[in-house]
Amino acid sequence: MRSRLQAIYLVRCDARSIEERARAIAVEQSVEMPLAAITDDFVRSQIVGRVEAISEKESNLFEVRISLAAETVGQDAGQLINMLFGNTSLHEDVVLADVALPKELIATLGGPRHGLEALRRRVGAPVRALTSSALKPQGLPPAKLAELAEDFAQAGIDYIKDDHGLANQAYSPFAARLEAVASALRTIARQGGAPRYVPSLSGDLDTMRSQIAIAKDAGIDTVMVAPMIAGFANFHRLVRENPTIAFFAHPTMAGAARIAPPLLLGKLLRMLGADAVIFPNYGGRFGYSPDTCRALARAALDPREGLRPAVPVPAGGMTTDRVAEMLDFYGANVMLLIGGALLAAREGLRAATSAFVAELRRHTDG
Repeated sequence: MRSRLQAIYLVRCDARSIEERARAIAVEQSVEMPLAAITDDFVRSQIVGRVEAISEKESNLFEVRISLAAETVGQDAGQLINMLFGNTSLHEDVVLADVALPKELIATLGGPRHGLEALRRRVGAPVRALTSSALKPQGLPPAKLAELAEDFAQAGIDYIKDDHGLANQAYSPFAARLEAVASALRTIARQGGAPRYVPSLSGDLDTMRSQIAIAKDAGIDTVMVAPMIAGFANFHRLVRENPTIAFFAHPTMAGAARIAPPLLLGKLLRMLGADAVIFPNYGGRFGYSPDTCRALARAALDPREGLRPAVPVPAGGMTTDRVAEMLDFYGANVMLLIGGALLAAREGLRAATSAFVAELRRHTDG
């Protein structure tokens, strides 16, 4: 029997029309043409999508499960999302809620090369939760960003990442920024610390490849990519080409996809190779609910797919007074990212960051 993947959609529709809608989605996501026009027996029996189940979740909201031939993906990460939700994403009343992939396709995607345990080892934190902060605002020159990085590192932050808006702008070119920050952190590493700089990659595939080469030459082993901007296939290619590099996935533009966040950010990006997945935590600047955040973190860590666990990184307007609450909610298998709330301390940045680190370690050090 040929392997098939299962796509689960939430469809807003009246009960009289749902079966017809489900069949239409199955056809649209597989052959995209009238079935009466297909004469090939293989296409009709194996390639055409099949409606496997329909269940009503609430009035006029249905869960529709459709199976698709795994062969249609062709071992291509971009084609995977095309088959799951390509044309159907154009219908405003459909959400891609979940997916179940065959084991051989999951193995092809590969998942994180490093994951939670490796990211912990790199900074000497085998048990506790991890810490992160962001270099911002964009507009600062490399030397100023390096000063911020030094303050974060001296205060004990584990992973110091670029703000995702930092690219290759004239006021802070990628190579100059990377060298300035890396140099500042090398000094701290010689003093016994182990902070990691996470530069943000941008541009086309060739540009991102050259940026990774620059990072490797500087001794950097962790980078950040925005997969929804770079493209799934490009992100997956970078991960597979660079086995020594750990990848943070940034969620920018993920809200435009109408794919359930636990699936997109927690499950799919992990399958494509994200070692850490940044997402908007509940109660911050964005509208995710606690249930969504819990499901997303579970998808990033869940051992059932046979993949290394990716680190959930709740972020988006977090403050130090929520550290205990977030650790109680997520446990120790998490990286807390606080940026603007620390930078707001201005001259007191190092002290505020030290207090954040101390609070986290008080709750999670083994």
